[in-house]
Amino acid sequence: MKLTGRVLWLTDQSGPIAAQLAGTSVPFNAAHHPDLHYGLNTDAIISGAACTLGYTGEILGPYFLEHFQETIKKDSVKDGGFQVIVGGDAYGSGSSREVAVVAHQGAGIELVVAKSFQRIFQENMVYSGLPFTTDLSVVDRLEAGENIDLAQFARELPAFFRAVAEHGGLLRYGTELLAGETKPVYELDVPARPMNCIEKIVAARTFRGVGEATGIASVKPGDQVLCEAGFRGMHEYTAGMVMHLYEEEWGEAPVKNPQLAAAFEDHFVLLDQDTVPMPVKNQRLGPAQNLTKEMIAACNKHGIKVHGPGRDLPAGVCHRIVVEDYAEPGTVVVLTDSHTPTAGVLNAFAFGVGSTAMSFALRTGLIPVTVPKCVRVVVEGDANSVLSPKDLILHLIGDPYFREEQWRESPTDTCVIQFAGPGLDQWNTDELSVLTNMTVEGGLMTGIVEPCAPVKAFLESQREGIDVESLFVYPDEGAEYVRTIHVNLDEVPLTVATPGDSRNRAPLAEHEQVDIHNVVIASCTGGSLADLRAAAEVLKGRAFKDGVRVTVTPSSADVADAAEQEGILGLFRELGAFVSPPGCGSCIGNGPGVPTAGETTASTTNRNFDRRMGAPGPVYLVSPAVAAASAVTGKLTDPRKL
Repeated sequence: MKLTGRVLWLTDQSGPIAAQLAGTSVPFNAAHHPDLHYGLNTDAIISGAACTLGYTGEILGPYFLEHFQETIKKDSVKDGGFQVIVGGDAYGSGSSREVAVVAHQGAGIELVVAKSFQRIFQENMVYSGLPFTTDLSVVDRLEAGENIDLAQFARELPAFFRAVAEHGGLLRYGTELLAGETKPVYELDVPARPMNCIEKIVAARTFRGVGEATGIASVKPGDQVLCEAGFRGMHEYTAGMVMHLYEEEWGEAPVKNPQLAAAFEDHFVLLDQDTVPMPVKNQRLGPAQNLTKEMIAACNKHGIKVHGPGRDLPAGVCHRIVVEDYAEPGTVVVLTDSHTPTAGVLNAFAFGVGSTAMSFALRTGLIPVTVPKCVRVVVEGDANSVLSPKDLILHLIGDPYFREEQWRESPTDTCVIQFAGPGLDQWNTDELSVLTNMTVEGGLMTGIVEPCAPVKAFLESQREGIDVESLFVYPDEGAEYVRTIHVNLDEVPLTVATPGDSRNRAPLAEHEQVDIHNVVIASCTGGSLADLRAAAEVLKGRAFKDGVRVTVTPSSADVADAAEQEGILGLFRELGAFVSPPGCGSCIGNGPGVPTAGETTASTTNRNFDRRMGAPGPVYLVSPAVAAASAVTGKLTDPRKL
């Protein structure tokens, strides 16, 4: 590639970005440039609203980076002639949406340069064929007129990624793998070694070849293998692209193990609710309904079951339903959604993937895995019935060790948290799932919970006839961890994430003067029965502050039924809250709870990127108890002070 276009430097301040968009040539190079934007997220790359429109570059390119820094407008990058984009650390944070890569390509970007990349986004670049590098000096070489061999960047990647590039993409690689025309690129005869929970799951399920039993003696961090996938899932935002890619490569060939796959109508089901602002409905509802129709048609054609309102299977947030009905210890769980780690609470290896990887998994029954490094977090102490897992995970992922990815040694490194310790036993599975869910917000691949009493009790009640103990995966004595962190809950404060990123941790006590106008109790981290109970306990005998709007969304039909029977939803309604059917729309601006002009929001959701909830306005991430207390006072509030 020769530089025939322009380079867009995504600086931390909006001024240089505005100057570049106006046509000014900035004097930046690899050694001398302003601070580059940290954590460029997928919502900033391509908004939830734009994602409803489709999944091709032609459709999405004009919306690339729209509203970023409140500076970039529709078509600004596409029409600006930019060929290369340069960002800071944690580039591609957030969603598993592969359309974030497609939007780059649709806007004319041919090379992405950043200090580091987040795992899912990086994998999506590999599978979509978008070249990338962490070597900023490449920009200087391009500016000097050098013709850069972009294929060299692929040749520098680990073996499996190289093989994908050499075979013309992941799906073509899958076709040749099924036909026996190519073999695994990793060693099958390896010595045994002590392993942590995830390494043991990966090793046991590593693919050896068509027709052969799975499993090798061990894996270690950095290995790239193909794993037998257990449950696979997708939703309306992603299923159309997944099945379009599938049919382009394999036509009507059957899905592998369709009984272990499902689609979920959950991201768009609340768009028609009464409290959703009309501009949001007008912009999103029609296109969203078209994507839903595309998903249903593809699932009917290929025999994939569907969860949703009025469907054969119950409605709810996909992650909650996977925990309720599908995930099992020791299995590999993948969905086209970054919050798939929720199911790691059940001692499973659960992680989000892009659309190409899901197409591959549906046809082959396999999923590529880069074996992660592992941090073991041992939870001790007493939560005193006040501190929640939400407080703990915000406290953890905001720590410099995770925020700065100090575990990282190479561009393709991944990392997970393995949760352990007696402190876990005071929470139930609903609550513990918040820990694994939000590991992705800390730039991690996933989280997994070591076998513990609450998880065993949950599985015995939810999975009739299974021997839980025989499925549990325990770490080996002598297993290696890049770090072991002991957390004493007595020393963890009630914690919030300040606006912009879930890693912006702060003690609640430092922000108790923040006025709150909009409270959202919802999502896969805030709409479980345990979450609704925690909020209701605070609200009993109290009233909402005048002028505070409150939205409550149960995370599944089972949760809604139980909360109704316990009188919890009735309490919320009596106080004046809007209680919606199950779904996950609030989290991504597709449902009730969209902020209005001038509002500050306290939300139990897991992500507070700018505009993610459908409109500008600061969003603080809080626990359900803090959300409820804040609705009472109109300020961020410690519930113990009521």
